[in-house]
Amino acid sequence: MHSIRRITLLLALSIVAATTALALSPSLLHKHSAHGKAQAEQPAAQAQAESPGQLSVQARIRARRVQRRAAAIHEAYSHRYEMYTGMGYLRFEPGAKLQRAHDYAWNIGGTRYFNERLGVTVDGRGYYATAYTGIYWTYGGVTTSNPFTNPAISQYAALGGPTYRFYVQPKYSISGRVLGGIERGNFSGDTNHNEAISTALGLWPDGYVFAGSASIPVEYNLTPNVGLRVAPEYYFTGFGSSIQASRGFTTGIVYRFGKQ
Repeated sequence: MHSIRRITLLLALSIVAATTALALSPSLLHKHSAHGKAQAEQPAAQAQAESPGQLSVQARIRARRVQRRAAAIHEAYSHRYEMYTGMGYLRFEPGAKLQRAHDYAWNIGGTRYFNERLGVTVDGRGYYATAYTGIYWTYGGVTTSNPFTNPAISQYAALGGPTYRFYVQPKYSISGRVLGGIERGNFSGDTNHNEAISTALGLWPDGYVFAGSASIPVEYNLTPNVGLRVAPEYYFTGFGSSIQASRGFTTGIVYRFGKQ
C-alpha cells in the first residue's frame, strides 16, 4: 500500500516537473536566440563605427600624395632661368624648283620664366645642307653640264618669343612655343659667292629674311635641374619673296637654375 502511494507521488512530481520545463523552454530559447543575434550584430556595428575613420585615413593619404606631387612640380619648374643646347633637323626647300634638302643644325638658347609656366625664349641656330641642283644648268642662255650638282648651303637664325607650359608633371612637361626673328641665308658659297651662278642653279639669293618657328617642346626630367627635350616644329622663312614652310625638330639637354 505504501509503495503504491510512493509510486503515485513520484509520477505526480514527474508530471509537474515536465510541464514546468515545457513552459520555460520557449522563453529560454527566445532569450538564447536574442543573445546570439546581439552578438552577431556587434561586428557589423563595429564595422560601421570604423568606416568614417578608415575614410579619413584614405583622405589623409590622398592629401599627402597631392602635396608631394605639388612639391615635386614646384621643385622642377620654379627656376627663373633655363638654358638649352643641342641639334636640329629640317626638310628645307633651297630653291623654288629644287627638291627639299636635309638640313642639320646646332641649336642653343635660353628662357626667362616669370612663373612656373610662362617665359620668354631667345634662340639661335645654324643649318647646313647640300642642295641637289640637277645634272644640267642654264647660264647665259646656254645649257651645259652642271659643275655644282650638290653645292653646300647654310642658314643662321636669331629668334625670340613666348613659351608656355600647358601640361606639367613631376617627370615631364609639354609646352607651346612661338618664335620669330631674322635669318641669314648663304647659298652661293660653293660658287665663290657669285650669286648670278647660284641663282642660275635655282638656289635662293643670299640675304636676310624673316624666320619663324611654331613648336611643341616635350621635356623629360632627369633631375629637377636637368632634362632632355625634343621639340617638333614648323619652321618658316621668306627667301625669294615667298614663304617656305619646313617641318623639322630640335632636341638637346636643358639646364634650369635660379629659384624664383
